[in-house]
Amino acid sequence: MSKVAVVKTTPETVIADYKKVMDLAEYGKILKSTKEILIKLNLSWTLYFPACSSPPWQLEGVVQPLVQDGYTLKAVENKTVVTNPRKGADLNRWSPLFTKYNIEFHPLNEAQWVDFEPKSEMIAMHKIFPAGFQIPEIFPGKNIVQLPTMKTHGHTMVTGAIKNAFGGLLKERRHHAHRLIHDVLVDLLQIQREIHPQIFAVMDGTVCGDGAGPRTMLPRVKNMLLASADQVAIDAVAAKIMGFEPFQIPFIRMCHEKGLGIGDIEQIDIAGEDISSVNFQFHVKKSPVIFFDQLLRKSIFEPLFHTPLFRLAILGSALYHDYIWYPVVGRKRVKEFLKTEWGKLFLTY
Repeated sequence: MSKVAVVKTTPETVIADYKKVMDLAEYGKILKSTKEILIKLNLSWTLYFPACSSPPWQLEGVVQPLVQDGYTLKAVENKTVVTNPRKGADLNRWSPLFTKYNIEFHPLNEAQWVDFEPKSEMIAMHKIFPAGFQIPEIFPGKNIVQLPTMKTHGHTMVTGAIKNAFGGLLKERRHHAHRLIHDVLVDLLQIQREIHPQIFAVMDGTVCGDGAGPRTMLPRVKNMLLASADQVAIDAVAAKIMGFEPFQIPFIRMCHEKGLGIGDIEQIDIAGEDISSVNFQFHVKKSPVIFFDQLLRKSIFEPLFHTPLFRLAILGSALYHDYIWYPVVGRKRVKEFLKTEWGKLFLTY
């Protein structure tokens, strides 16, 4: 039976509570096979927006006990067509923590990538990337700790530990995988299991994202932390907490059916908080960018995504998110959030 640890937290106790949730999930037993660990951050937006990317207290709460245990840590995150990992590390307040805990930061767009042929049978990867694909050279042989946030997503309903690998194992052209996103996520979990001795996930639900994720969301303060070595189980529990039936989310159901983890809540040992009556009642919405991305990829215009004309879509996404939605809507939400106790904690970093 897979175990998922769930702990309630506060801004005053969050660092200690991260250690508590990791202990409940028995991280020491799981990560002991090697002293070198990759910390896979989650950067969904270069700009800071609550619940969108890994908050600084999540990074500190996870790395502090690992550093004290003597692990060597390397933090990694990738570039997308609309994000910049180095600038994002500054704006999301990660950079001071890299210095404080002597952590090397490896933006994956600057790393060496190598050809990779999975041993497992792929569902969609060879359809999306028929010429083959690469993975970061530093990944194989190292344990990895995923740091997702709890939020909805216009492409996948929810995003969590499994989706967090999407930004680590695929280059910028991973946007092509949106067409078969659930199948690709199953493939990526199989690849993770091939290249990493152990995988561990610690999910931040202190401030969650509801609505048109992964960026243009409503921040909801929920004070929840999750941890598990089973990527399917932690995503299933998070989905249940947010108000969704896990098996109605295709990638969770398919991962469960392929034996890559447990997606059935009844088969998961939930340690810590009783979540039986917890329901955040979140709803998935689609931003205009995701709506038109899905519409066009299912139409006769899909080949245009493989031509220079796709740059117009990139420009449109950047304009909408950074220069329309964020100044008009997002900045007001950030301003209100910074008045909360979690917002005040963010400012201390």
